[in-house]
Amino acid sequence: MGLQDAVGRAFDTDGPLARSVAEFKPRPGQTLMAREVARTMDSGGVLAVEAGTGVGKTFAYLVPALLSGERVLLSTATKALQDQLFGRDIPRLAAVLGLPVRTAMLKGRSSYLCVQRLESARHDVQAGIPLVQRDLARIEAWSAATRSGDLAELVQLDDRSPVIPLVTSTRENCLGGQCPKVHVCHVNLARREAMDADVVVINHHLFFADLNIRESGVAELLPTVTSVVFDEAHQLNEIGVQFLGRQLTTGQLDGLRRDIAFQGPQLALGSADWRRLLDELGDSIASLRDLCSAGESDRRSWFGDSPLGVPTAPWADRLADIHACLQLLDMTLRNLEESSPVLKGLRERTGVLMSTLDLFASPMPPGFVRWLETGNHIRLVQSPLDIAQTMQTRVVGQESAAGSRKSWIFTSATLGSDVSMSWFLESCGLQGAQVLHVESPFDYAVQAAMYIPAHMPKPSDPSHSACVALLVARGAEILRGRTLVLTTSLRAMRTIGEALHIHFPPSQGIEVLVQGQAPKRELIERFCGAEGGAVPKCILIASFSFWEGIDVPGDALQMVVIDKLPFASPGDPLVEARARHVESLGKSPFQHYHLPQAAIALRQGAGRLIRRETDRGVLVVCDVRLSQMAYGRRMQAALPAMQAIANHGQFEAALLALTRTSTKDSG
Repeated sequence: MGLQDAVGRAFDTDGPLARSVAEFKPRPGQTLMAREVARTMDSGGVLAVEAGTGVGKTFAYLVPALLSGERVLLSTATKALQDQLFGRDIPRLAAVLGLPVRTAMLKGRSSYLCVQRLESARHDVQAGIPLVQRDLARIEAWSAATRSGDLAELVQLDDRSPVIPLVTSTRENCLGGQCPKVHVCHVNLARREAMDADVVVINHHLFFADLNIRESGVAELLPTVTSVVFDEAHQLNEIGVQFLGRQLTTGQLDGLRRDIAFQGPQLALGSADWRRLLDELGDSIASLRDLCSAGESDRRSWFGDSPLGVPTAPWADRLADIHACLQLLDMTLRNLEESSPVLKGLRERTGVLMSTLDLFASPMPPGFVRWLETGNHIRLVQSPLDIAQTMQTRVVGQESAAGSRKSWIFTSATLGSDVSMSWFLESCGLQGAQVLHVESPFDYAVQAAMYIPAHMPKPSDPSHSACVALLVARGAEILRGRTLVLTTSLRAMRTIGEALHIHFPPSQGIEVLVQGQAPKRELIERFCGAEGGAVPKCILIASFSFWEGIDVPGDALQMVVIDKLPFASPGDPLVEARARHVESLGKSPFQHYHLPQAAIALRQGAGRLIRRETDRGVLVVCDVRLSQMAYGRRMQAALPAMQAIANHGQFEAALLALTRTSTKDSG
């Protein structure tokens, strides 16, 4: 039996999935996608699949991947989805299909405990902070029992905890083969298991980071696999450009100073001037901060010899001063590096920082963009405009040129605003790929309604966020919470959150949750409530990190409110550079860049509303441009066809109807 037939059999009404997975029911779209994935895995090539919400795309690529009997690499957008695939979906499907599959998960260094650094963490100055002491005690207790060393096992550890950098390694401070704990290194164990596995789960960040620095093990793994699947592929371009460029931060420089100072006793043997050198480096870093007005968070375009708003001569002087300090430190470390692997590593870090400074002192190459970020640290960034060239020359194109039968599968619920997926394919260098659209099985015309409030002020009006808050308050009063508010800026998020906190004091019984007040995972858990329990009365207000990857089925979420159309900020250096590039090709930046990007983001946000066949809800877009402008109607056409709510009276009636049809206790 061929792979396509075997896959079709698995999805039959009497197949193993139907017999063993309680929530499974055959969906023509899912079977179509699975068979097309199987065909591509058989013959090789590139397939891009846009699978609407509810299709079941995870099973549609996992089943052929497992049944193929070949080595497969799966890449996801987030570590949370990575954990779900490795810990739940793959083991479950392998058992259902009766397949003895060896699986492994590979993450970046910052996800794994470093045993060597854990031993020295207690001596760090931060270890005296109560929060750090508490988290460090948890990690020390857990470290004795863990096998993987994956910090995700510590569910009570906040992923923003300041202890994490103390107990994990970076490429710069890892001692490699010279480490006295190399035999119990969790990173090395994960890499060995990945090389021995049939199915390896990674994430997009790791994939592109490895293409750039080739130190995580993916580079060695990639040639050995037959098929590569990218889930949530719409994020590939934005994630990829973060890692395919170069950056230099004052945090890196401060870290080098701190680590060299920690080795002071050894350095004293070779030079009496190292303390002075470190002080001079510190002064040079402080001078750069002052020049750039550090402390004010900002991203500044950088087209010439210096970033906008920064005078060229002083800028060049500051970079030269830092380079000179690093050069003297490099000479000091060179005389001592043979005496210690730690000192050798410090000298290598110093050399990398000098070469990066040289890069930013040189003209920018074509096809790239530079910018300066200010805030807690100064960050110099050089990035490619997109990942197209890298994908063509070093990934998909390279394999095809070698006559490989390797298959590349790219899938997401949203890969474009047009049927050709041109925006996605061009930015990822995948022109010529086979394209498949699979419609959502949900009946949006019955399950969902959309309201565009005609009375809402224009998004540019200073009162806009306050008016959004009033609408949310009225809707949430009717629904008793059950509302997700997605904003296009942190400022709007805070304004709306503050207004709703005032409107709903604790005595009202409706809890107002705002992104940032707790870890993302905890906010979602509080919003959803305990499985099988009463639905919490919650409003969650969040910005872009909640526009996708949030799955709240059932009555816990019945209204999604989007404050504005999600156009990228035209002042963002990367957005500005991409728009200039599109214009240089004789195209309209608005029509060929801004609009497709915003349409995809809008679809992602709207996709939070309906997650199951039984869900019901109302989508509110508080932006009159969606109904009044021609491009707004084009963006509406990219959304599923929902019932249209004409006025505020119909809006309240629709919400009241939801309270009468809720499937769970409304409390």
